[in-house]
Amino acid sequence: MGKSHDLATMASDGFTFTGAVTHSGAVTGVGGLKSTQVFTSNGTYTKPSGVSKIRVYVTGAGGSGGAYGAANDFGSGGGAGATAIKLIDVTSISTVTVTVGAGGAAVSSSSNGNDGTNSTFGSHCTGGYGSGGKQGNDGAVIGGGGGNATGGDINIKGGSGNNGIDNMATAGGTDYRPTWGQGGASYWGGGGRGGVFNVAAQAGRAYGSGGGGGSSSNSGSGEAGQAGIVYVEEYS
Repeated sequence: MGKSHDLATMASDGFTFTGAVTHSGAVTGVGGLKSTQVFTSNGTYTKPSGVSKIRVYVTGAGGSGGAYGAANDFGSGGGAGATAIKLIDVTSISTVTVTVGAGGAAVSSSSNGNDGTNSTFGSHCTGGYGSGGKQGNDGAVIGGGGGNATGGDINIKGGSGNNGIDNMATAGGTDYRPTWGQGGASYWGGGGRGGVFNVAAQAGRAYGSGGGGGSSSNSGSGEAGQAGIVYVEEYS
């Protein structure tokens, strides 16, 4: 039977290791990633035993796109929620209240899009919501603004939704240009496409992203923004 040795002591005594080194039993003094928790709805974070630090990613919800408005109009895309990233010492913390933002609800006819809502990790940091897009008969039809984050070590703004178009006459009625009405992108990925010709807009795709704006060619709705998320990495 082989003998048990402390590898750090052996190295300090001049031993070298040229192959794979295996170890049975617990390794202490290593502060690596132990586990994760994901919140896609409101809840309470409870710290597991052996965890001293966490890194949180807190993303607000996206706004919905604006509806089509009137003939030859295209609504703008909803803005994306922002993301706060923060490393937190939790040696004296047991639980934290978690709020996950709800995406802005879809709208129809001549309605502007709805704002999303904030996501929070207790009082530590906030991922702000994305704003709703404008309906297509709104003149400038500006895309919904991206949210702002606070409290993080890094605060990442959400992407703004693409602008829409008011009064664009299209010869032939088969214009598939995709550049208007796209929902804003979040830290996690892109938003929903805008409506074109006979293709409906999409709801936000990635967590916190904005919904696409509607198209008059199919009396399209402005689609919903995507809900936020809170992701927690746990370290020993």
